Amino acid sequence: MRRFLPLLLVWVLGTGAVLASLARSPWWWTVAVPLLAAACLGGRDLLQRRRPVLRNHPLVGRLRYRPEPAAVRRVPAGAREPSGDGVEVRAVPVGVAHGPDDEYLVSSLRPVEASEEPPSVRVGGPGCTRPYDMALLNVSAMSFGALSARAVLALNRGAELGRFAQDTGEGGLSEHHLRGGGDLVWEIGTGYFGCRDADGGFDAREFADKAALPEVRCVSLKLSQGASPGTGGVLPGVKVSAEIARERKVPAGETVVSPAGHREFATPRELVLFVARLRELAGGKPTGFKLCVGSRQEFLAVCRAMVAEGVAPDFVVVDGSEGGTGAAPAGLAGHLGMRLTEGLITVHNALTGVGLRGGVRIGASGGVATGADIVRRLAQGADYTNAARSMMRALGCVGALRCHTGGCPAGVATQDPLRTRALHVAEGARRVRLHQHETVRDAVRIMAAMGVRDPGGLGPAHLVRRSDTGPARSYAELYEWLAPGELLAGPPRSWEADWKAADPDGFC
Repeated sequence: MRRFLPLLLVWVLGTGAVLASLARSPWWWTVAVPLLAAACLGGRDLLQRRRPVLRNHPLVGRLRYRPEPAAVRRVPAGAREPSGDGVEVRAVPVGVAHGPDDEYLVSSLRPVEASEEPPSVRVGGPGCTRPYDMALLNVSAMSFGALSARAVLALNRGAELGRFAQDTGEGGLSEHHLRGGGDLVWEIGTGYFGCRDADGGFDAREFADKAALPEVRCVSLKLSQGASPGTGGVLPGVKVSAEIARERKVPAGETVVSPAGHREFATPRELVLFVARLRELAGGKPTGFKLCVGSRQEFLAVCRAMVAEGVAPDFVVVDGSEGGTGAAPAGLAGHLGMRLTEGLITVHNALTGVGLRGGVRIGASGGVATGADIVRRLAQGADYTNAARSMMRALGCVGALRCHTGGCPAGVATQDPLRTRALHVAEGARRVRLHQHETVRDAVRIMAAMGVRDPGGLGPAHLVRRSDTGPARSYAELYEWLAPGELLAGPPRSWEADWKAADPDGFC
């Protein structure tokens, strides 16, 4: 409640100044008028719904408030281009870096017309009986617990409005994920929250019951995440409310640390068989896994297991180590795992080399915030992208870096009911939907300027990296790109050692 004290003080002083002007001297009006104006402004902050920080910190929030992303500003009805009054229709969240200055996308002297319909990609391999059409940009994994109930619901309603998907994160499948009607990618982590038995293991019956819900369109097994691969997620005790404790089947008020690894499998072969089992339990819905790649040899071992068992995931989500998270132990973030570029190229090449790329879609997650980011990742081997940080920005996050304390000033990453009240669900959903729509539209326009009508037409030759020591070179020249089945036929020398060392019955 201390955050409302400045406004209360202004109201008290303003009232006192008015009474003094009436009882003592008219000169007190010189003090009363500014105070009354500030009091009215603070009251407006308290009642408005567009800026959560100002609802939680009336008046004071104006001293630290950052302008909202251009993509979520109100646009004049019918406006389709940047207008002359300075209102830009862009999807660049404040505080999120643009693409590298040493890279550029190749424009064409024969551009094409941009598609009016946002493109999508069909997810579902040979073992899938209920494929799903994934949008080019979706909500990345963020759990209920890490985020407030209102934030989760706003993201889900935004996904429903914009016809894209929301990843639930590893915290379980809560009622707040289901109330908005949006499509869900249910993420299963090492703690098996949402399908967890009394001993902390996997509960197949509970999983099957929840996976059958119509809102669940895909299932994702989390192996690791960007910024903290090889470690379990952490939810501080201050954020473990009674509701979250019930959802996760853990004690309320105590810090929850997910196990570093899964109990249901210990080898690459067991991993791919478990993914196949999840798909069967889910009634044939697309099932895959997410990881931050650490070792090419380990991922090749998983690919060897896919070939040996004749089963493969429907998708692989590649997390980059540059991705942000509030669940990483201090000192580990940013020092483990491949960055998204290297991870994407590794996964794309490995799946291509064993002849499985055609049936396995690749999602990219980590620092995706603009249309150019989407196109860049598609050129590097992805089929679609996920975003977390920019979606939080659209909700009203100002990057206060207080997620772990429960003191989020915007009501996004907290379980404090007095703070979460600041986040208006309908307004947040509108902003999330608008951010996703404008970002994808930017990506489609960029592709059109490159002469590409469909995302499948993008390739490594469309992305060029500048060099201080030589001529600029495309990604087709900078990296080795394997032909379909090349690893099975006979790996090139640069892949030979990792391919021979890859063991389907053991990780490194």
